[in-house]
Amino acid sequence: MDIQEIKQRFGIIGNSPLLNRAINIANQVSPTDISVLITGESGSGKEVFSHIIHQMSPRKHGPFIAVNCGAIPEGTIDSELFGHEKGAYTGAIGERKGYFETVNGGTIFLDEIAEMPLGTQARLLRVLESGQYIRVGSSKVEKTNVRVIAATNVDVYDAVKAGRFREDLYYRLNTVPLRIPPLRDRKEDIFLLFRKFTSDFTDKYRTPPIQLDDEAQQVLINYSWPGNVRQLKNMAEQLAVLERDRIITAPTLLTYIPHEASSRNLPMRLDHQKEDFSERDILYKVLFDMKRDMVELKKLVADIIEQGGVSTNYPNHAQTLTKLYRDIELPVNNNETQFTLQQPVNNNSSNNNNTDYNITHEAEEVEESLSLVDKESDLIRKALKKHKGKRKLAANELGISERTLYRKIKELDL
Repeated sequence: MDIQEIKQRFGIIGNSPLLNRAINIANQVSPTDISVLITGESGSGKEVFSHIIHQMSPRKHGPFIAVNCGAIPEGTIDSELFGHEKGAYTGAIGERKGYFETVNGGTIFLDEIAEMPLGTQARLLRVLESGQYIRVGSSKVEKTNVRVIAATNVDVYDAVKAGRFREDLYYRLNTVPLRIPPLRDRKEDIFLLFRKFTSDFTDKYRTPPIQLDDEAQQVLINYSWPGNVRQLKNMAEQLAVLERDRIITAPTLLTYIPHEASSRNLPMRLDHQKEDFSERDILYKVLFDMKRDMVELKKLVADIIEQGGVSTNYPNHAQTLTKLYRDIELPVNNNETQFTLQQPVNNNSSNNNNTDYNITHEAEEVEESLSLVDKESDLIRKALKKHKGKRKLAANELGISERTLYRKIKELDL
């Protein structure tokens, strides 16, 4: 059976290459008996593909049952799947057959498989590997011949890494992965589906046909459809029942699109994260300034050692040294030291005005603080002093928000 025949038989609408690929995989895997893991977002049509696999398999005359693992309480899911004996637990007034027993020879579709408890996952793994299971409250091993098709709307591998899903069960189920594309990746199919749904609902409710103008069609196609086909179908039904004007415009269509859904894929504001990034930037700036000052100081010391004084680049070194002592705003230390920086005499110079420069620089012997808090406080003080206490201008200079600056002033008691 080719793809178009499958679409007609199971009511699938669309010509997207991603959709055609998914149908082709389902068609190829159907005659086999291996497990299939169907992945896709909620409302994308995963259960339809489970019916395709079952109806085109040798088990098509056997029973088929769909079980939502997320809708069954953890305490009763073992009993639902594998059955229980009389008196197995409080309220078990009689024995009960589980789904794996009643669907023997057929197919069981386990939807939301990632919500299955870990204990039940171990039981399911044994069924997949040997076809054996044990009823709750029994010690007798039962046999079953059931094909398992699982589905999930979450990333199962992430659940495996988080310890919420058994890795061995994941690889056992994922023999053939089948991904159903979301509706936003099938833009060429959106309008086709909408026309089909509105036609069905107008016939059902005996209302006039629904039409979209050009702008409304663009809104329909460009919307992200987080609920996929299910959401599109629900909106088509609402339009067919509620709208008296049967030509739908873009503003009218937008009233049926939830505001929170229409903005979920838009760029997110990062105002609540801005403070963290700004504080980090301040720390980086402090560290880079410290590194630059240390490099300049090393150059100066190396020059003094090698030349026996200061080389012809002395004006630059003097400026650097002055800046270093000016930037360190620490309490005055009574111990003072004197640095003598001597300009060597160039005896080979043709200029008769040879002069020895003996320049004395009085400096306080201080131990520079390497605390990031001190450096941060220092930068904020300088910015406030530069802009005469105007916090808005100082915040712009520091690259942070005014609110962050105000908080830092209070924290550092400036």
